[in-house]
Amino acid sequence: QAALCGLVVGLVAICVEVPSETEAVQGTHMKLLCISCMKREEVSASTVVEWFYKTERGKDELVCIFIYEYRKVYHEFPSRFSGRLQWNGSKDMQDVSITVLNVTLNDSGIYTCNITREFDFEIHRPLFTSSRLIHLTVVEEAGEDFTSVISEIMMYILLVFLTLWLLIEMVYCYRKVSKAEETVQENATDYLAVPSENKDNCAVPVEE
Repeated sequence: QAALCGLVVGLVAICVEVPSETEAVQGTHMKLLCISCMKREEVSASTVVEWFYKTERGKDELVCIFIYEYRKVYHEFPSRFSGRLQWNGSKDMQDVSITVLNVTLNDSGIYTCNITREFDFEIHRPLFTSSRLIHLTVVEEAGEDFTSVISEIMMYILLVFLTLWLLIEMVYCYRKVSKAEETVQENATDYLAVPSENKDNCAVPVEE
C-alpha cells in the first residue's frame, strides 16, 4: 500500500504559482517565469498565450510591443528580441514561460504574460483570462546576494569562535599538565629530602 501511495503521489501533477526573478545579468539567458495553474476539473481547455514587452519610459502605450505568441503553434514576432526567444513552458500549458537568450541592458522593462483559456465542458465553453507582469532589470555584473553575504559573515564568525575555543582548550590542557608535572616533582623532591634513616623507619614492621 505504501508503494502504491508513493506511485499515486508521483503521478499527481503539482502546480505552484511562483513569481519570476526580476534581475538578469548581461549576456546570460533569462527565464521569464509565467505559471497559471488549472484545477483538476479545468484540465480540458485550449490555451492562448501572449507575451508583450514595454520599456519603462512612462505610460506611453506606443512603446508596448507584441513579442511572442502561442496559439496551437509557437510564433515569434519581429522585434529587438528576434531570434532570442525560446518557449520554456510545460506540455500541460500551466507553465507558459519563455526564455530570453543573451540578454542586453536594453532588455530591461516590463514583460506581460497574458493567458486565455477556453474550457471544453459538455454544456458551455467558459473563457477565462489572467495576466502576469514581470519588471525585469538587466545589470552588467552579478551583485552579491544578501543571503550569501550573511552566510559568509556567519561562516567567518564561526571560524573565529572555533579558533578561540581551540586556543582556550589548548591553554587549559597545557596548564593542567604543567600543574600535574609540578605536583609530581614536588612529591619527588619531598621524598628525596627525607633522611635515609627516616625512610627505614617508615617501613611497616612485619609481625611473625
